[in-house]
Amino acid sequence: MGSSKQQEILQQNEVERLVERASNSTLLEDRRDACRALKALSRKYRLEVGAQGLDTLRQILELDRADNETINYALDTLNNIVSPSQFEEEEDKPNIPMNIGDQFTEMFIKDPHNIQLVLDLLDEHDFRVRLSTVQLLISLLTNRTKDIQEIILDKPMGVSKMMDLLGDTREVIRNETLLLLIKLTKGNANIQKIVAFENAFDRLFEIVSSEGYSDGGIIVEDCLLLMLNLLKNNSSNINFFKEGSYIQKMLPMFNIPEESEEVGWSPQKVSNVHCMLQLVRTLVSPSNSAQIISNCQKIMKNVGLLDALCNILMASGVPADILTETINSVGEVVRGDASNQEFIGNVIAPSYPPRPAIIVLLMSMVNEKQPFSLRCAVLYCFQCYLYQNEVSQASLVQTLLPSSSDVSNLTSGQILCGGLFSSDVLSNWFSAVALMHALIDNTTQKEQLLRVLLATNIGSNPVSLLHQCTTLLQQTTKLQSKVALLMLLSQWMSSCPAAVSAFLQVPGGVGYLVNQTCSNEHDDNEYLLQGMSAFLLAICINFNDDSVQTYSKESLKQLLVKRIGVEVFTAKLSEVCKHELYNKAAKHPQLRVGCPVDVLIDYEFCRLFKSLEGVLSQSLETRAVNGGGAGEADLEQYKALIRQQDARLHELVHQLDALAQQAQGLQSALNDSLAANSLLKDENTLLKAQVSANSIPTTQPAATQPPLPDPKLGEYEERIEQLNDEVTRLNGEMTRLNEEVSRLKGELKAAKDEEKNSAEEMEKLKKDQDDLLYLLANYDSKTNEYKLRLLQLGEKVEDDEPTDEENLT
Repeated sequence: MGSSKQQEILQQNEVERLVERASNSTLLEDRRDACRALKALSRKYRLEVGAQGLDTLRQILELDRADNETINYALDTLNNIVSPSQFEEEEDKPNIPMNIGDQFTEMFIKDPHNIQLVLDLLDEHDFRVRLSTVQLLISLLTNRTKDIQEIILDKPMGVSKMMDLLGDTREVIRNETLLLLIKLTKGNANIQKIVAFENAFDRLFEIVSSEGYSDGGIIVEDCLLLMLNLLKNNSSNINFFKEGSYIQKMLPMFNIPEESEEVGWSPQKVSNVHCMLQLVRTLVSPSNSAQIISNCQKIMKNVGLLDALCNILMASGVPADILTETINSVGEVVRGDASNQEFIGNVIAPSYPPRPAIIVLLMSMVNEKQPFSLRCAVLYCFQCYLYQNEVSQASLVQTLLPSSSDVSNLTSGQILCGGLFSSDVLSNWFSAVALMHALIDNTTQKEQLLRVLLATNIGSNPVSLLHQCTTLLQQTTKLQSKVALLMLLSQWMSSCPAAVSAFLQVPGGVGYLVNQTCSNEHDDNEYLLQGMSAFLLAICINFNDDSVQTYSKESLKQLLVKRIGVEVFTAKLSEVCKHELYNKAAKHPQLRVGCPVDVLIDYEFCRLFKSLEGVLSQSLETRAVNGGGAGEADLEQYKALIRQQDARLHELVHQLDALAQQAQGLQSALNDSLAANSLLKDENTLLKAQVSANSIPTTQPAATQPPLPDPKLGEYEERIEQLNDEVTRLNGEMTRLNEEVSRLKGELKAAKDEEKNSAEEMEKLKKDQDDLLYLLANYDSKTNEYKLRLLQLGEKVEDDEPTDEENLT
């Protein structure tokens, strides 16, 4: 143990000696040898070399540029110091922080001029210097991406220097430059634009072509990843890519040779094609502007890219994940474009008998043996095929209507009906959502779908599809099936009085919705079911044409008020948008879930719910007309009390805001003091390391001389003490302010509680007043009735109260 400690101290002294030699030696050979030795030690003694030699290495980069070998050693040493990963040589040193590379990066970039020194070295043609410079920049970007991006943006020609390296004939440098640019362009739109306008796409497609497109190695994947960085969420670059005719250059990536089934797909080819498919989806992503999407979709069809994607779709031997991503890509290429939707509708699969590709895809969707991700992709593709296309929506509904044509051919409607009433819960969900998308913003097809009749049992009368869906909703115990049917019925009945009328005639339909809404189950999924049932019940009221006398709009309102109550009903309705999976589904049209249990809510249902929730809640509000009379004085008294409490509340809020601003100012001063304190502690640590390094323990302690105290050390410690006192004072002030804020918050809460109690008491008084008025009216009615009967019997009746004329006298 003692020998290892002694060895460590010797190494620390050796590092200090080498740093001194590299910094002060007048002979270039001496400085070079010192840098070579520091590089050798920098992996095992990273902390010591970084703490003592960082400034010296920076100095060498600036002053010794003429000697490539010395510069290369300095760059390699710096790269070891700031490396984001741990070296094997450091594994036996548990006291080394895991983020030591990040800490040294922070120290290195405190002076932005250091990055300029490194960028200038990119001009050196020497292989080792250029490669080491690129690798150092990669390490720095890995540790501090945003900081380095901002520094490079401020440096003239910084990005241009890196782009020039893509033309380097030495493949190692070119390949490392690709990795550098991938890190540099991540999440920074300004750098992405600069790189794009430096002819990045031309250079990248040249590399992809020279490497053999999809059959190329990992370099092809790196080129595609860089393109993805440049295009994702960057409309300027997408326009540049579209107008520069680069979409055509993607086509060779999707040329699948006929013998590919026998040869197979290598893992690298799978990665390459997957990246290219993501590139296609980035161009036509629903998050882009409608103009960009439309233009890209038209170009993709015109240059044959959509046709190439369909060929992959129908090819055999395609890996499952490539097939899944291709289905997603085809969906987004046709989404909202009538011409492209017609094209995919006419694609015939090479099956026996030949069937439309849409039919083959739907068969996969309702087949529970198919991979889950593939089934989700087919649903998304089919939704895109129906999106904003009344022709495709009508053709789907038409396949369900009675027809005299050949019934032997399997149709999309038959497949979806089979899936809707299947024993597989996922098939239920997928089929219900697919049917729902045929009804979006299409009242005609909602009414047409009411004509669909189903034979439930042999010999029994056929029932409508809506009747069967409502019956299944009441019978099923599966959560996903219930949610799917509620979504389908909500979309079907919204803005369609005929569908509402048909639903109201189904036995038990309204009763089921009322019971579900009244349910008191306490579970997130149960809350969701209660809210969706309330939503469908509100649709029944709002879009009711009073054609069913038993359930007219007014009678349903009365039922809701008596059985549920408007406040409870509104609260149940609001539970839908609080569900975690609702918020996840509302973000993107594509179903993005990791496992089957998370399949619950569809994007288009979220859109429908958002558009109707406020309208439905408002239409259900009932306003009672309160009469005057007794109790007015009490009401006025409570109103005055509430106004007084409201004024007090405003006063407390103002005090709270003032204290919060004061606390924020103190917090800012405290942060400044802590930052200065931290800086001084760093400098103090370095000074202590230097002082301790000056004193080497030997076997004869009596003969050693005590180290001379460093005058700067005392000065720094005194400043640290002063700052610590200031921090203590500020912490005390913060504590006092926090206590004052807590006190005011308590007063504010108490005032709010008192106001709430007063409001509740006022509501109770109003209710009591209404009850008394009702009893009084009832009493007057009975009194008049008895008087009338007495008069009929010949008795003389006298009024208890004097008339107005008597009062006047």
